[in-house]
Amino acid sequence: MSAGPDFVLRPWEMSDLPLVREASLDPYIPLITTIPAPYSEAAAEAFVRRQWERAATGAGYPFAIVRSRDRRPVGSIGLWLRELPEGRASLGYWLTDTARGQGVARAALRTVTGWALRDLGVPRLQLYIEPWNTASARIAEDIGFRREGLLRGWQQVGDERRDMAVYALLNSDGPVDGRAVTAH
Repeated sequence: MSAGPDFVLRPWEMSDLPLVREASLDPYIPLITTIPAPYSEAAAEAFVRRQWERAATGAGYPFAIVRSRDRRPVGSIGLWLRELPEGRASLGYWLTDTARGQGVARAALRTVTGWALRDLGVPRLQLYIEPWNTASARIAEDIGFRREGLLRGWQQVGDERRDMAVYALLNSDGPVDGRAVTAH
């Protein structure tokens, strides 16, 4: 799936183990994801297999974010469908340090958001963002997500419970990236 001229979203591959290794060294990514830390090749392979299983069982759509010019994976974005029977799905994403601040997250989030609302007909999308993460909040708001409130002690991050701001975008909210989101 194209995320604009510079990035592609694709299923995870075993060739993405260097990305898993790089992410495992980040001080934050392993705290909020299932990226293995400390890194081992066996744990990284198990991580990739879990992504395949999530897609195969309908739990969600995990994508590697790949830079088009050199085909280097630089992050991940997932659409998680656990709450779809209640009319909502959640999104999560992360980028390696070297990919941050270049519009990668914005392009990936815009692409998956539009796809989920337009093509899959998801009624409500949610993002959970730590209050200190102003860059991620700005990206969400730029795409059309609205901050709905603060969930105190919502998520275990490392050794502590942390607050999360909840952002949502409804299928009925209007266009994403200038295109109507209502499923046809």
